[in-house]
Amino acid sequence: MSGEKIRLNTDWLCDCGGCHVAIVDLHEKILNVLESVVIQHCPVLTDIKDYPEADIGIVTGSIRTEHDRHAAEEMRAKCKTIIAFGTCAVYGGLHGAGLAHSREEIMDHVYRQSPTTITDTIPDTEVSQLAKLVTPVDEVIDVDLYLPGCPPHPHFIFEGLASLIERRPPRATQDSVCGRCSRQMIKGDATEIKNTYNHVPDERFCFLSQGHICLGSATLDRCLAPCPNHGVACTGCAGPTMQILTEPYLDIRTEVAERMSRLSAIAPETILAYMERTAKTQYAYAMATKMIGSKPTFLIKKWIADVEAGTNV
Repeated sequence: MSGEKIRLNTDWLCDCGGCHVAIVDLHEKILNVLESVVIQHCPVLTDIKDYPEADIGIVTGSIRTEHDRHAAEEMRAKCKTIIAFGTCAVYGGLHGAGLAHSREEIMDHVYRQSPTTITDTIPDTEVSQLAKLVTPVDEVIDVDLYLPGCPPHPHFIFEGLASLIERRPPRATQDSVCGRCSRQMIKGDATEIKNTYNHVPDERFCFLSQGHICLGSATLDRCLAPCPNHGVACTGCAGPTMQILTEPYLDIRTEVAERMSRLSAIAPETILAYMERTAKTQYAYAMATKMIGSKPTFLIKKWIADVEAGTNV
């Protein structure tokens, strides 16, 4: 990386801040990036309030308020290339679970019902009001490069930035997390779904074979599979595979149920029912994107109603 430095803006919308921290997690490779990049607008590093003209803009977080929408539009207007950085920016992220409830329900729960903030006053002037929906960045502005992950893995951050600086396509596949998992798929004898609090899975074998829900087979590899390779089942933080996103009738729960039923002695119907009961966990990162939320197979409000009525237990 050499020559004239690339001008970089970053902005932080509705998220936890972990994605900005992830940029620092490049460790020594950040020095290679800084040789070719000058950081201009960055909430955690600079005190610049306006948006300078830039070559690359990194947008983290989903759009949840009017302030978020304004910031995204300003970034698009001033940056030649926009990166949707992190799962919140790409798919809406964990905030997407809010779509299962109305805005009023959420505000009541946070302010009127929370034991630490019991009040009749809900702020509406000091901070931007919540939008009706949680919105991924590309539903408001055009996006040039998507880099999911919670947060994105340093390997893919460096590769994504390097590809833009060097003006080449990024080197990334459409493989699932399973492709990098070292666990062996076997036909197991599990007859019920298990959790790590009541069963310690064997480190040699696939979680699905042992009766543990793992979303690795339905999740895009943008992480190098550290979780399943270190004893933790995949929770899908990089979002669904392209196959699931692009096929209208393919779904996270149906894909996992099919594979798990083949690798264990658990009936597909049992797996589907379990994943519907825990839908806000299984779809935690991606339910806000229309590619998931608009699927005819995605019935989050029905599943919640069934649980509340005791018909899906």
